[in-house]
Amino acid sequence: MAVFHEQRLSACRVSANERRGGRISRHSRWRPSLLTVFAALALSGCGERNAFVPPPPPKVEVAAPLKQPVVRYLQETGNAAAVNTTTLVARVEGFIQSINYNDGDTVKAGQTLFVIEQKPYQLALEQAQAGMSSAEATTKKSKADYDRQVDLAAKNISSQATLDAATATYDAAVASQKQAQVNIDQAQLNLGYTEVKAPFDGIVTERLVSLGQLVGQGTPTTLATIVQLQPIYVNFYVSEADVQTIRKNMQAREMTAEELKKIPVEVGLQSETGYPHKGTLDYVAPTITTATGTLLVRGIFTNEHRALLPGYFVNVRVPRGKEADALLVPDRVIGSDQAGRYVLVANKDNVLEQRKVVLGQQVGDLRVIEKGIAADDRVVISDLMLVVAGQTIDPVAKTIAASEAGAGQ
Repeated sequence: MAVFHEQRLSACRVSANERRGGRISRHSRWRPSLLTVFAALALSGCGERNAFVPPPPPKVEVAAPLKQPVVRYLQETGNAAAVNTTTLVARVEGFIQSINYNDGDTVKAGQTLFVIEQKPYQLALEQAQAGMSSAEATTKKSKADYDRQVDLAAKNISSQATLDAATATYDAAVASQKQAQVNIDQAQLNLGYTEVKAPFDGIVTERLVSLGQLVGQGTPTTLATIVQLQPIYVNFYVSEADVQTIRKNMQAREMTAEELKKIPVEVGLQSETGYPHKGTLDYVAPTITTATGTLLVRGIFTNEHRALLPGYFVNVRVPRGKEADALLVPDRVIGSDQAGRYVLVANKDNVLEQRKVVLGQQVGDLRVIEKGIAADDRVVISDLMLVVAGQTIDPVAKTIAASEAGAGQ
């Protein structure tokens, strides 16, 4: 906004004595109004003028980028997945005799959840055991007959045909005994199937059957599902370019496959700030997915408080390497236009320049600048809505606080 200063020229002053005249003195009652008119005429005719004076440059805060060691991270989006998810089914036919859990209960491995009517399978087991007793008796008698025929044949008292018959009878008895044992094993297995147990620690979903319901008729009947939440996986995909960078870092650090699994992986939910959940790398796919040009990577987390649930989308970060110096500026001072991201920098003449920058990761309230500025540049950190590139400013030196970065680290 232009500022105008009134300047009065003293050279045009008229003496008060010269302005006094006979009429004025004779008609003193008109003196105030006439003096006012003369004063106005004097001001308009004596050359007074308004001159434009440009405003001083605005005071704007500037600061050099904060230089400090930063761990570069690979940041991706992933999803949580259960380590184990199993459908519980009825493998034998029968009526549901009891349900030994409440929907959503946390159960231990081996805990009985469903019991199918057991009596028919108990009877089948007893029948198989009775068949074993009969087979053992037959085998015992056949063995005695066989031994006797061997002795008689050695003394040429019995014919070879009689010995062959005794041998065949004994072999058949032994086979029958083995079959009886198989029948017992099968009957025990079927009896065991009447108790549906938890295969691992986890949470059981709602039951899909009711007491007294006939299950397992013809095909296995789904009873419920059990899900393991501790530990839990987080799957994410890494681009082909990042894979090559990581492999180079691994080779430079001479990392083994076992050391690779010790690399920390951190995740945060969409509603959380930062990456509060800590885990380690668990698996890296051996091949690139040709359709997407990405590599599947998986982390594993103890999930002690069950904050992560299968299906959650999470933010993932994995360190690329060791700490290295980086330049950081407040994230709020970074602007954007059609050409990309930029910051305003005051040059040696205090004229603002627009610098195109390549952004790195966010660290607390600061942002790593990978390219575009130097350590001694003066970056504008205030009044960003009031200044533009090409404008001259009056810089006020400030310092970017390291504490702004500490929160993110």
